[in-house]
Amino acid sequence: MIRIQSLTARLATLFAVLTASLLVLVAVLFGRMLDAHFEELDMHELQGKVTLIRNALQNVAATGGRSERVEALERAFLGHESVGVLLRDGAGRVLHIIHPEHFTAAQRAGERLSDALADWTVDERPHRGVEVSIALPSLGPKEQTIEALVALDLSHHVHFLASVRNATWAGVIVAALAAALFGWFAAHRGLAPLRRVTETARRLSARQLAERLAIDDAPLEVRDHVEAFNGMLARLEAAFQRLGDYSADIAHELRTPISNLMTQTQVALSRPRTNAEYQDILASNLEEYERIARMVSDMLFLAKAEGNSLAHAGESIDLAREADALIDFYEALAEERQIRIVRHGQACVQGDRLMLRRAVSNLISNALRHTPDGGQIAINIDADAAGARLAVRNVGDPIPADQIERIFERFHRGSAQRESRGEGAGLGLAITRSIVQAHGGQIAAQAADGVTCFTITLPHHEGQSL
Repeated sequence: MIRIQSLTARLATLFAVLTASLLVLVAVLFGRMLDAHFEELDMHELQGKVTLIRNALQNVAATGGRSERVEALERAFLGHESVGVLLRDGAGRVLHIIHPEHFTAAQRAGERLSDALADWTVDERPHRGVEVSIALPSLGPKEQTIEALVALDLSHHVHFLASVRNATWAGVIVAALAAALFGWFAAHRGLAPLRRVTETARRLSARQLAERLAIDDAPLEVRDHVEAFNGMLARLEAAFQRLGDYSADIAHELRTPISNLMTQTQVALSRPRTNAEYQDILASNLEEYERIARMVSDMLFLAKAEGNSLAHAGESIDLAREADALIDFYEALAEERQIRIVRHGQACVQGDRLMLRRAVSNLISNALRHTPDGGQIAINIDADAAGARLAVRNVGDPIPADQIERIFERFHRGSAQRESRGEGAGLGLAITRSIVQAHGGQIAAQAADGVTCFTITLPHHEGQSL
């Protein structure tokens, strides 16, 4: 069995088969109706001929002989070449025949019709006829009856029906071909968006992802596919853009520590040095290595976060207790700069203790770097119907309004002043956002009048009451 691989060819074939099937059904019904109509017309004409025979025979006086009746019958059927008349007496003997070529030899020998209306063929010419009894006027006490067989030549009907059938089948073939052509054209036009998808996909590359398919002229059946394809292109373009920016940022961030390592190594090798000098150089190099190691660790953590592979435990966490522990951890650094860290409120959430502690630690560390000496950092914890919230607020270097939306991007710093205040690579807030999102929460930043506030919102602990 031949399988059609092309969808356009399949639709065109389906159109042709469906159209041909419907037209064949209509043609069959029309042919049967036409046959029934002609049969009705033939019956009506035969009945008229029987009436003509009866009138021709009965109008002859009873005293008239056979010759007068035959002559009257001949005159009645003068010019009716397609009609044959065969008269028999009661015993079945043939009395007279008009146009004997319309009857079979058996009928001329006395064979009667088996049905009231019968069909037969003479010399490949179809005929239809009826046989009736006709009462003739007589001088005696009994009526004289004869049998009249009337035949009608159907050749003109057959020729007409044959021409109609030929024209009908020719019309079916032409209509099927036209339907196939129309189906092919409609399918070809309808599948044009899919071909455009293929053409666009062939042109795509890492440097050419800005193309989009037109949606306005796409059929409804493929519009969802076009929109999905455009959405995929948009996501790919954004992903490649982030990848390119990420690669550039990594190269930029790694260039400084690697350059420092190379410079210090070259200086160390420029002349002989004492053991103490070599130890100082190695200690300085170790700091750069540690910085690179932290950066690589943070980038691996973010890669896991983007791959949705940050699995976290479902333990109950008291945010107030975790915040107090971190305050104790940063107490020495805060006292050195006379910065006061205070905490208000409490709430419980469910998640991974170490990951959430790292997120809050990043916020406190960020606040310490940008809070001036003698300032204050406030940690406010509360809960309502929206969830549990932890906000870290400090006074310090402002974040420009146009940078608020980008502050959580990797390697991004809010301003040049904030960049100069610390040695971070700009990954802390990105990591914090990944941790919060992995716990089903949200993080937001606000900056106004020199006050910066980072707010984490997390879902409630199942057992927590508001």
